[in-house]
Order: sequence, then structure tokens, then C-alpha cells
Amino acid sequence: MLADAVQTALTPEQLEQYNRDGFVILRGLFSREECKQMIQEVMDLHTKQAIPGYEFVTAEQAGGDPLKQFSRIMHPHRFHKLSLDWLVDSRVADVLRVIYQEEPVAAQSMFYFKPPGARGQAFHQDNYYLRVKPKSCVAAWIALDEIDEQNGGLQVVPGTQNMEVACPQKADLTISFSQDLVPPPAGKTPVPANMQPGDTLFFNGSVVHGSTPNSSKERWRRSFISHYGPASMKEITEWYFPILDMTGKEVPYPKAEGGGPCGSAPKEAH
Repeated sequence: MLADAVQTALTPEQLEQYNRDGFVILRGLFSREECKQMIQEVMDLHTKQAIPGYEFVTAEQAGGDPLKQFSRIMHPHRFHKLSLDWLVDSRVADVLRVIYQEEPVAAQSMFYFKPPGARGQAFHQDNYYLRVKPKSCVAAWIALDEIDEQNGGLQVVPGTQNMEVACPQKADLTISFSQDLVPPPAGKTPVPANMQPGDTLFFNGSVVHGSTPNSSKERWRRSFISHYGPASMKEITEWYFPILDMTGKEVPYPKAEGGGPCGSAPKEAH
């Protein structure tokens, strides 16, 4: 299976880019029809208030903050079949096999609504939260809408996959919904990851990335994001348990120990 994935999932040029920059975009990995189905099902769950553990508020209760009315959904795969299907999708799995050169395992799924006017997310590194060792986590970030700089598209900093996971600074909460900030290092410049529905961005867990606010008047920036580790990993943050193999079966792993780069565990989940 691994040999077949190496031959078909990434071109040599795509793998070279991933190894050089820490990320690569696979155009059209999912179809527009699949993206429309995901949007429809999740929006229906929100309308019906059928998302476990989710705090539903009206526009009036949100007080002008669209992210209070449409905050991100953590681990939708635990209650939504299509999200589970996407988390362990064979197309994603085959790309991860090339990146890791071994079997991947699935740790997390997320759905971001990001409606017009929503704040962005300050630059950060995913493995600060997941604490996968050895190697690093890898994200698969799937665009569900057309995504660009106007509606708060993702920005990534090439070449930061080899930097250490840093202890974050405090972010500006007027433009970021999250409190952690890892500024791009000197000499490294963020680039926009403009994407069409179904395009999938794979990036290393040390890569510095973030997004600006959605400044559009009526365009949403919905996305489905999953995080993975290598099957050989020795630890991961307990908050992500249970870990699944790429058939959806639970597999046991030790929880990450120690304090991390800040001397203590992260104060918020990713």
C-alpha cells in the first residue's frame, strides 16, 4: 500500500515542495459536489442545534461577533459520519503515507465557519498543541468555499517546518479569536494559500501559519481541517484521544508528558 501511495499520491515536484517549504496544495483533491454536501450537512446541524457540546447563540446574543454565533466545531467526526469519512479518506491517507513514509493515524477534525466579519487566527504552530513526538503532526486543510485574502484565507510561512516549536506570545484579540501568537521569524515572509473548493493544503506541524479577519461583506470561508501523526509516534496530547487508524479503529498511544516549550501544557486546545 505504501509503495502504491508513493507512486500516485504526490508528484516528485509536489513532494519536493513539501520537503522544501513545509507545505503543498493539492488542487481538486475533493470535488466541488463533495464540498457542497459537507457545507449543507454541517449548516443543517447548526440550524437544528444538533452539534453536541456546542454553544448556540442568536445574532443578538453574539453582540456583533459572528464567531460567537458560528464558532468552530471541534472533533465533528465523533458525531457526524461524513466528517469521519473525510478524516480517514483514502486520498488524504495516501498523501500522508508519502509524507511520513509510513502509516498515518488520525487525531482530530475541525470545521471552521468563518462568516463575513469574523476575526482571523494569529500565526501559530499546530504541534505546540498536539505535541506529537517523534516527527510532527501534519494538517490536511480542505477549502470548502473559494478562499483568498479578502475573506480571511490562510497564510503560511515557507521554510518554518524546521524551526523549533515556540512558546507563543499574546495575540491581539481584536483581530484574532485565539490568544497565541508565534511571529514569523526574521527573513521569513508569509504567503497566501488561495484555494478553490476541494483544494487541500498539507503542512507540517511546525510551519507557522494563520489568517486575517474575513473582511468581505457576504463571503464565508468555510473549511474542514484534520490533524494526523505517524503510526510510530511515541506520544501525543491526551486531549486528542481517542486516536484512530485510517480504517477508523481506535488505537492506543501514550499521552505527551512534560511541560512543552512554555514549561506547561497549552492553555487552549487547537
